[in-house]
Amino acid sequence: MIYLEVRWIHNLSDEPELIVSELDNDRNEIRKVEIFKNNRKGYADKDDSVNGSCLSEIPIPIVEEINSDNQFMAKEISRERFEEIWNERHF
Repeated sequence: MIYLEVRWIHNLSDEPELIVSELDNDRNEIRKVEIFKNNRKGYADKDDSVNGSCLSEIPIPIVEEINSDNQFMAKEISRERFEEIWNERHF
């Protein structure tokens, strides 16, 4: 598994500023949490889609490719950090 945190730098109130994903070895999203500037959260997994969040239908690019666009700052995170964010998604 791969765990990814992507900060999206923008001024759009209806788009997340932080996207945290769990990816399989083919880089397909399994679970995702999106956090907005007003602390609203959306999340998705194979069974649920909340507050407009949904899993990507295509594999997620590698960190270097994401970071080649200066509006994104991506990094891999630990499974423990992902689980912490996932477990707080309802708050």
